[in-house]
Amino acid sequence: MSEASGTSPLGGRRLLVVSTNYAPELTGIGPYATQLAEHWAASGARVRALTGLPHYPSWQVEEGYRGVWRTVEIRGGVGVHRRRHYVPPRQTALKRAAFEASVLATGLLAPPPGRPDAVVSQMPSLAGGVLGARIARRHRVPHIPVVQDLMGAAAAQSGIRGGGRAAAVAAAAERYALRGAALVGVIHESFVPGVRALGVDPGRIRIVPNWTHVQGPTADRAATRARLGWPADTPVILHSGNMGLKQGLEVLVDTARLAPDVRVVLMGGGNQRDALRARAEGLPNVDFLRPAGAEEFTDVLAAADVLAVTQRASVLDMSVPSKLTSYFTSARPVIASVADEGGTADEVRRSGAGVLVAPEDPAALLEAVRKLAADPAAADALGAEGPRYVARHLSREAGLARFDALLAEVLPDTRGSHRP
Repeated sequence: MSEASGTSPLGGRRLLVVSTNYAPELTGIGPYATQLAEHWAASGARVRALTGLPHYPSWQVEEGYRGVWRTVEIRGGVGVHRRRHYVPPRQTALKRAAFEASVLATGLLAPPPGRPDAVVSQMPSLAGGVLGARIARRHRVPHIPVVQDLMGAAAAQSGIRGGGRAAAVAAAAERYALRGAALVGVIHESFVPGVRALGVDPGRIRIVPNWTHVQGPTADRAATRARLGWPADTPVILHSGNMGLKQGLEVLVDTARLAPDVRVVLMGGGNQRDALRARAEGLPNVDFLRPAGAEEFTDVLAAADVLAVTQRASVLDMSVPSKLTSYFTSARPVIASVADEGGTADEVRRSGAGVLVAPEDPAALLEAVRKLAADPAAADALGAEGPRYVARHLSREAGLARFDALLAEVLPDTRGSHRP
């Protein structure tokens, strides 16, 4: 019998996943919310997702959803309830607050019908955490928020205009969402002190790392480079994902300015894309690409010589970029221009698949690129550690099993057969 036939411990359970981001978004937290919900649906649960309109990382609502206020879709066996919200094309603390407020308002006004047995929410956004907590309290069921970013710390560390005032408001919302939770998941141990500081009993914190949600590259690397117009003898350093304030991507543009023989590729969208394009004006060795489709995403990553993850020097404990799981899968070496004491640096060190350089230092970043370019065998060996790390620690099966274990804790009879 299949799991969905009712033999699964989750058979008949009613689960609600709250996440502002969801498929068809391909980057950020959307793929994790989607795969989690679809996994539980395939296991026999009755799963609904409360989410927004697809807009990330471009921060523009996708064309097919423009003008939509409320809609319900069935995706992978999940009832996906979408609610319209404000999408700011550029980020300030005030505009981000308006975004969160609109997500919260539409979610509270029109939650999915019915009483769930448990609510799982993804944070960010703040609104998702608060919505999850409110719905769970209304129905007196367990709430499990999963901390992907600490938004209070993000507002303080990212350099967003008005971030100081926003940090206090964000921390208050996080405290509300987390303190009453049955369990709190965090994607990295570096988040634990921040979550404890928000009033969460450490005995209720569980580490649930993100898993690799993409398949490994399959295309010929040379053919992909030729298709993209990247000469075989030119070192290519690529950044994929959101172009926001906290990424501090100016360091890559400034690296390109120092080294005309190195090609810098920024692939993705975000509220800083236009500002970065303006900064790169007149630099022929800087390319801006739209996000690659799912079918070619890791092929493009694998075609680069080096993959970059960058953060402002002030970013310490607020975020571990989800892009790292895709980077590791691509088998290319990673250069992390990040604070040495932060969670991102910890993850790169643990993987053995990359090198660390000082943040916001283009000269240091360029030196690392040149060193890897001068020794292709060493670069390949470094990159090869990524898939090994994925196989040991970041497989989809292991990641989803950790979430099954969370449900087993808050709904103990999921360990055996489903309830009569």
